[in-house]
Amino acid sequence: MATLIEDISKQSTWIVTRFSDDGFNLDYTIHSFIEIDRFFNEHSKNGNAVKGGRLEKNLGNILFSIGSYIGETMIQTVPGTIWITNDLDPEGEVNAEIKFPDGWTIWPMQRAIRRFKNGEEDSIYVYGHHFIKDRKNEPFDETYWDINKNTKQINKPWWKFW
Repeated sequence: MATLIEDISKQSTWIVTRFSDDGFNLDYTIHSFIEIDRFFNEHSKNGNAVKGGRLEKNLGNILFSIGSYIGETMIQTVPGTIWITNDLDPEGEVNAEIKFPDGWTIWPMQRAIRRFKNGEEDSIYVYGHHFIKDRKNEPFDETYWDINKNTKQINKPWWKFW
C-alpha cells in the first residue's frame, strides 16, 4: 500500500498527462493554475459536473489529483515548502497540507474541492498567486481575466477522452 505522499506524487504526474491530452498545459508554474481554472470553467457549472465532461466520472480522484498538482507546484515554486500528511487520518487525502518555510499552511485538495463547488470565486490561480506574489515577486498575470473567452464547449462524450 502506497503512502499518501507517494499517491500525491503519482496523481500529480497523472493529472499533468491527462490535462495535456486535452490541450491544457500544466508545467508546475503558478501561471499554469490559469489552465486549471479554465478546465473547471469547461467541465463544471454551479457546483456540478458538466454532462459529458471530465468531472462527470471519478470526481473525487480528479479533484485529489488537481490538489496534488497544486501542492507540488507550490513546493517547486517556493524552496523549503513541504507536504504534511497523515496516513492514519481516514480523511488524509482531503487534509493533506502544504507548509511554507515562513509557517503559512494551505490545503490544496480542499481548495480544488471549493473551486469545483463554488466556481470562479475560489480561483486556483488567484489563490496560488496570493501565496507566492511576495515570496517570488511575481506579478499577477492579467491573461487570467480572459479565461472565459478561451473556454471550449464540451462536445464529446467523456469515454472518448481518458
